[in-house]
Amino acid sequence: MNHVYAVIMAGGAGTRFWPLSREKMPKQLLRIFSDDTMIQETVKRILPLVARERIRIVATAELAEAIGLQLTEKFGGSWRDNFIAEPEAKNTAPALGLAAVHLALTDPESVMIVLAADHFIREEALFLRLLGTAVAAAGQGMLVTLGITPDRPETGYGYIRAGEPCMEAEAGGVRKVEAFVEKPDLATARDYLQSGRYLWNSGMFVWRTDAFLAELAVHQPSLYQGLEEIRNRNGDPQAAREVFRSIKGISVDHAVMEKTGRSAVIPAAIGWSDVGSWGAVADVAPGDSAGNVIAGNVLAIGSERSVIYGDKRVVAAIGLADTIVVDTPDALLVCGKDKVQDVKLAVDELKKRGAPEVVFPGTVRRPWGTYTVLEEGERFKVKKITVDPGARLSLQYHEHRSEHWTVVAGRARVTNGDGVFDLDEGEGTFIGVKAKHRLENKGTETLAVIEVQYGERLEEEDIVRLDDDYDRV
Repeated sequence: MNHVYAVIMAGGAGTRFWPLSREKMPKQLLRIFSDDTMIQETVKRILPLVARERIRIVATAELAEAIGLQLTEKFGGSWRDNFIAEPEAKNTAPALGLAAVHLALTDPESVMIVLAADHFIREEALFLRLLGTAVAAAGQGMLVTLGITPDRPETGYGYIRAGEPCMEAEAGGVRKVEAFVEKPDLATARDYLQSGRYLWNSGMFVWRTDAFLAELAVHQPSLYQGLEEIRNRNGDPQAAREVFRSIKGISVDHAVMEKTGRSAVIPAAIGWSDVGSWGAVADVAPGDSAGNVIAGNVLAIGSERSVIYGDKRVVAAIGLADTIVVDTPDALLVCGKDKVQDVKLAVDELKKRGAPEVVFPGTVRRPWGTYTVLEEGERFKVKKITVDPGARLSLQYHEHRSEHWTVVAGRARVTNGDGVFDLDEGEGTFIGVKAKHRLENKGTETLAVIEVQYGERLEEEDIVRLDDDYDRV
């Protein structure tokens, strides 16, 4: 297994999980089923099979920062070298092609286990055993996918029609893929379930890196040509940006798996879900005696078969049936279970309106701590900033706004212009436009500061960093 790498696709937006998920806080960064986030769960799940140094995470630079923070929080150390920067979202084939190029440069004998960052898997031991089987099949040149054994006539997934066995192995063995099938209607899904020949398409793959690149060369020559340009320039990020600007986005299923003669599938009854919507939570999370899945400060009276997610304030749900309720500090979702796929329509409409509620979560994690927007209006914004012990913000200034800081917990070390001084609880300071400043926590407890911003432009982009502990200058 020394040449086996886990490639985790972590660039998804997860819009169907709004309002808990946002553009800056997608589903893979959320805690949904446990105290760990979904990306933390994914990494923890694969670590018994693949060593940390052979895990690669494909994500944009912005998401990589947030993911790296979560992985450091869970597993310690820096994860910077584990990331492959996706220049822009062009679907899974270009992203996996880019990962393959990087692995080919690192280890020409590499085998890729391709995973999503936001899937739920109940039977983790069986999952790892099946991946071992898939690695063995990949060693024979096959492009292997895990096909989930269906337990209901599901219309939200694509299907794989499994053919004859092509390798003796555990758990039913490896079978040829006869066809990839698009999402069916309910009657067709029932026929698929009854036939026993169809599996859900999980989007998890295992293949030798060189075999995958060879198939791209045959079936997607223009994409392969661009990837070769990146490889010839030794994986240079600028080369990747240039190539990604010109290539077309396409899924790996359409690009390769539906066309190749080397595809194989392993049936996997592993308690899997892609958690594609709030309705899927009810399928995998334990419910109460009335079938409700409840999280947060919720009072449910006479409600059944509902998903009710609360935050700090009380959510009282009375007489609901088959309903989704998700309450966050700045947005509330209420919809029928049969309409969960339409949450994306609400997100699209909010985007047209320029609503910030689709972009930023109520509390944003940064390398040094967090900030929460408490109130905002014309020419002002109020935030609560927390700074972890021993951490500090960048030395910076703003072109368009001034700020006032008031310490509400802990002691702050403040740089304001040419002065450096400490502020205790109840003390504050005013920071003028273009004045260089920095907030630092020298103590052992979390520092909390209320920041009031004034000005014509209050966007996060109005930050000019002069010095930064996290290489963001």
